Amino acid sequence: MIGVFDSGVGGLSVWREIVRELPDVPTLYLADQAHVPYGLRPLEEVRQFAEGITRFLLAQDATVVVLACNTASAAALHYLRAVFSQVPFVGMEPAVKPAVQRTRNGRVGVIATPATFQGELFASLLERFARDVHVIPQVCPGLVEAVEAGALDTPETETLLRACLEPLLTAGIDELVLGCTHYPFLRPLMERIVGPKVEIIDPAPAVAQQVRRVLENKYGAGESPAPHTFYTTGDPTQFAGAIERLVRVRSEVRPLRWDGDEIKALPDETDPLRRASPP
Repeated sequence: MIGVFDSGVGGLSVWREIVRELPDVPTLYLADQAHVPYGLRPLEEVRQFAEGITRFLLAQDATVVVLACNTASAAALHYLRAVFSQVPFVGMEPAVKPAVQRTRNGRVGVIATPATFQGELFASLLERFARDVHVIPQVCPGLVEAVEAGALDTPETETLLRACLEPLLTAGIDELVLGCTHYPFLRPLMERIVGPKVEIIDPAPAVAQQVRRVLENKYGAGESPAPHTFYTTGDPTQFAGAIERLVRVRSEVRPLRWDGDEIKALPDETDPLRRASPP
C-alpha cells in the first residue's frame, strides 16, 4: 500500500504517475487542505504536519510513504526517515541534476515556493550538481492557490505565470524545472508562454520509478488488485471535484480533521468508502 500526501491537489500530479507505473498497487492519498499552501509556512510547522500525516498513513497500513510535495520534502524528509527508521520514504526534489545535464547554454530556471528554496535539500542539489551552471531560483506567488481553485487557464493565472516566468526568460534559460507538484497542472499554459526553445522538466515520472524500486526491493512486486482511497482535511466535495477535473478519477473523499498533532476521521463519517478506479 502506497501512502501519498501533499498540502492539496498538487500531489495528484505525482499520484497519477505512480498509478501509471504501478497499476496493481493500492494507494492512499491525503490532502492536508486545512493547511494549504505549505510553501509560505515555517519549515518546523510543515515538519509537524508531515509527522502527523505519516502516523495516520501508517495506521492505514501504508508500507511506503511518498511526500508528493516539494515543501514537505525540504522541511521533513530527513526528519521522517530518522523518526520512522523502518519505513521507506520517497520525497520530491527539484530536478536540478537532469536540467544541468540537458542545458545547452548553462542557464537553468527553477520555480518553487519560498520554503523549498530555504531548505537544505535545494542547497545540497546546487552544491552537488550545479557548480558550473547558472541556476536561477524563482518564487511564483499565487500559483498554488490558482491550481487549488481550478483556475488552470484563466487570464488571471496567465498574468501570475507570466510575471513568474518573464525574469527567467529574460535571463535566457533553456531548461525550466518545476519545483512544486501543483505546477504540472499549469504545463499547457507554461508551454505557450516559454515556447519550444525551453524544455520543462517535471520530476513526477522519476519519483514514480523510485517508488517502484523501493517496493520491489523491500516488499516484492505487486499487491493486486488496486483500489485508491482519498482523504482531505478540507472540503471533501470540493476535493472530489478536483480529483475528477485534474486526473479524471471519480471517487468519494473521506473527510479528516486535525486534533492537536493527530489526524482523525470525522465522528459522523462511518459509511464504507467507495474505491476509485485507476485513471
